[in-house]
Amino acid sequence: MRGKSSFRGGSKLTALIVALILAAAGAIVNWLQPSGRDESRPPAGAATAPGQSQPQSPSQSRTPSGPAPAGGVPQGSYTLTGTVVNVSDGDTVTLRAPDGQRRIRMDSIDAPEEGHGADQPGQPYAEASRKNLAGLVAGKTLTAQCYEKDQYGRDVCALILEDGRSANRLQVESGYAWAYTARKGDYLRDKAMPDLQRQAKDAGRGLWVQQGAMQPWKWRYDCWRQRQCG
Repeated sequence: MRGKSSFRGGSKLTALIVALILAAAGAIVNWLQPSGRDESRPPAGAATAPGQSQPQSPSQSRTPSGPAPAGGVPQGSYTLTGTVVNVSDGDTVTLRAPDGQRRIRMDSIDAPEEGHGADQPGQPYAEASRKNLAGLVAGKTLTAQCYEKDQYGRDVCALILEDGRSANRLQVESGYAWAYTARKGDYLRDKAMPDLQRQAKDAGRGLWVQQGAMQPWKWRYDCWRQRQCG
C-alpha cells in the first residue's frame, strides 16, 4: 500500500509540473504576438481620469490667442481714449485725450480729398465723406486702436465706436472711402476692406454713384502733382 501511494503522489507532481510549463509557454507566446492596437492611446469611449485631458488630433489642436477686438480688426500696439473734437475730412479726426489733442489718421482707408487752394482742388464726395464720418464720431468719446505714427506725426488707428464697430470699416461700407490698396497693400492692415468696398460699389452707395471715381492716392499724384485733374 505504501509503494502504490508514493507512485500516485509522484504522478500528481509530474502532472502539475507539466501543466505549469505549458501555461508559462502559452503566456510567452501571447506576449510575443502583436496586439494590433496603439497602446499609447486609450480605446474609443474610454473614460478619462479627472484632470487628464484627452489627446487631440492635429485638426482639433488650437493655438491659444486672445479675442480679436472689434470684430476682427487687427490688434493695435497701443490705444488712445478721448473725445473727437474735430473731423477734418473723411479719414482724419482730432481726439482730445488726457495728455492733449492727438491727430488720428484712420487706418486702412483713404477718403476723397478735400480741396487745399487752387493748386490742390478737392475731389467729388469729399465733403459728403467728411459729413458721414462726423455723423459717426463727432463729439463722442471713443477708443482709437493705434498701430504707429505716420510721417506727419499723426497716430494711425482704427476708431472703435461705442457698439464695437469700426468707423473705418463703416466709411468704406457706406461708400465714402476707399480700401487703401496703394503700394500693393502696404497701408492695408484690415483685410476686410476690399470686400466691403466691392459691396458698396455693387450697391452703388456713396461715391460709387458716379462714373470713373478716382482713387485719392491717384488724385494726389495726377491732379496735385502732375496738374492733370480731368
